[in-house]
Amino acid sequence: MSLRGFSTINFWADDVEAATAWYQEFLGLEAYFQRPGPDGKLAYAEFRIGDYQNELGIIDSRFRPSATSTVPGGAVMHWHVDDLSGTVQRLLSMGATEYLPITAHGDSGFITASVVDPFGNVLGVMNNPHYLDVLAAVQQD
Repeated sequence: MSLRGFSTINFWADDVEAATAWYQEFLGLEAYFQRPGPDGKLAYAEFRIGDYQNELGIIDSRFRPSATSTVPGGAVMHWHVDDLSGTVQRLLSMGATEYLPITAHGDSGFITASVVDPFGNVLGVMNNPHYLDVLAAVQQD
């Protein structure tokens, strides 16, 4: 198998310091890694998040590949959360805007939503029963 699991997602920000502070407030944890750019300003910050310590990296927009879109769109990566409605409300109260509303996908418990953070990145959140099943199985081993 070539894809082994989610490892790192990178978001772009014109102001990495402000984006890092926003995510530190939202996540309730400090970035574990930070790197300045050639000018000494913060150019990259990275958080390890959740049960599998997946990585969220924030990269200075100056280093964005020229073909990269600067508007929200494309693929949405969803993070599992235990309280979807509360998480969405908190994100909105912190200045994010709704991208896709809370949406149930059938009646099996898969419910998604996404917002655009104040820096233009799409942040997906969801209730995902499969994620919880996998986590429970791993914790039993």
